[in-house]
This record gives sequence, structure tokens and C-alpha cells, in this order.
Amino acid sequence: MTPRRKLEGLVAATITPMTPNGQINLPVIRQYVDYLVNEQNVKNIFVNGTTGEGLSLSIQERKQLAEEWMCQGKDKLDHVIIHVGALNLPECQELARHAAAIGAGGIAVIAPFFFKPTNKDELVAFLQKVASEAPEVPFYYYHIPLLTGVKIRVEELLDGIKAQIPTFQGVKFSDTDLLDLAQCINKNETGEFEFLYGVDEQLLGALAVGANGAVGSTYNYLGRQTNLMLQAFAKLDLALAQKYQFLTGEFLNFVIKLGFGVAQTKAVMTFVSGIPMGPPRLPLVDASSDFIVKAKAKLDSIVWPDGD
Repeated sequence: MTPRRKLEGLVAATITPMTPNGQINLPVIRQYVDYLVNEQNVKNIFVNGTTGEGLSLSIQERKQLAEEWMCQGKDKLDHVIIHVGALNLPECQELARHAAAIGAGGIAVIAPFFFKPTNKDELVAFLQKVASEAPEVPFYYYHIPLLTGVKIRVEELLDGIKAQIPTFQGVKFSDTDLLDLAQCINKNETGEFEFLYGVDEQLLGALAVGANGAVGSTYNYLGRQTNLMLQAFAKLDLALAQKYQFLTGEFLNFVIKLGFGVAQTKAVMTFVSGIPMGPPRLPLVDASSDFIVKAKAKLDSIVWPDGD
């Protein structure tokens, strides 16, 4: 059996392309894969997460998307992580079994966020019931307390988790609490777990405390530049790494002030890549034409250190 390649570097949180009438647009995923690999040098993806509107999709749609990404990414992508979190345990388990059946490289789960776990034991019990349905598939906890409202510290979660979830592989850490992240990495002395940071505008800080890589939406269209930041950091060229991070932050700071979410991310990806991402699904509404004009002008005005 071929040893599993460690998941590190950039992981694009994939967008779910939709047709103008709001149906998932599977045919463009082949072009999407090629764009990520050839234009952004990103070979890892995280499917059906927040950026992919996973919780706004039906179970059948999520399965179709997972299958299409696996099919089109075959021999092109290194890791396909499928988010299988849902509001109820049976659907999470169904999606976990499906991800295992199609050969996913990993599965990830958010904490349920209507009826919430209130402590570590409740959360781990839920995660274990999902992970056990895919007993050969690496398992990641998707920590995003801003959206779930579940603020159980990951440092606490890690204690003894391997005994309860043997497939536990790591965390998609989408929170600004770098103290919690640093304590997790400090505990990870053997390096058995992977910590992938999920706040794109703070990635350099996460790398400094030991994150293995990152999962984020901007890597769909700024993957090449962020990879150059990773290279600069690896070469200990902090000034150059900072330049890339500051410029990414300049763009994100600008669009956040305009109102920046999944709908706007779809719009940016459309005008950068030329691949139609379509509208978001209600209750989200499409990005305004004013946003698109201003965001495009801002991105075009940025001069990256590589001259682009």
C-alpha cells in the first residue's frame, strides 16, 4: 500500500458553481480543476464547505459534487477532502460513507450548530459517530466557531482524541485565536496531526507558530501568489513573505468593507478565472455590479512582488 502523502501547503475551499437558475453546474468542474492546478498551482481541495455552500445544498447535490470533483481530479489533484458535516448525525454518517465509497482522501466535520455540543465530551462523541462510518479515511475536525457558535478550544479537544477517533488526522482551524492554535501545535510533538489554517489574511502568523498549511477561498484565485509567500517563508525571507501577506490583506480589507461573503467570492472567482461560478443559493444574494467593478479595479491595481 502506498504511504499517504502528508496534507500540507494550500488547499482551495472550492466554490460550488451554479447555473443562473440556481442548479449545481457540474460540467464546469473539469475546467475548474485544470485552472486550480495549471494557473494557481493548487492541488488540494476542500469540497462542500462554507465557501462551497455545503449546508445550503441537498444531500444528493453534495454527493454529486463530491463524485464530480473526485472524477475530474483523478491523477491531477493530490488530496480531495470532503466536508460531510450537517445538522443531524444520520446525514453526516451517510455523507461519510459516501465519501469513503468514492475514495476521498479525507473527510471533515463541523460541530452541529443548532443543537450544539456544550463540552468536549459531547463534541467528541458526535465526531466519533461520524468518523466510525469511514474507518479507513483520515478525519479532520472543522473548527469555525464564528459560524457554529461552538467555542470549545481545540487544544482541549486534542487530549485523548486519537484513542476515541483512530482516524483523527488534524484540524481545519478557521479561527483567529492563534494562542489556541499555537498550543495545539506545541502539543503535537510527534507531528502526527496536521493543522490547516482557515483565516487567509492571517496565514503568515499561523505559519510562524507552526501551521502545516491552509484551507481557504482566496486560494482559488490568489493561490499562485500565496504559494510564493509560502516559498519565501520556507526560505526565511520574511520581508518578502510579509509583502505577499500585506497585499492579500490589502485586497481583503478593501472588499470586506464593501461586504464580502460567499456571493462576492463567486463573483471574484468568475472575473479572475473566466469560469462562470453563477449566483449563490438563497438566502444569500448575488454580488452587486458595483461590488464587481470596485473589487476588480482594486485587484488589478495591486502590483505583486513577482511583477504580476
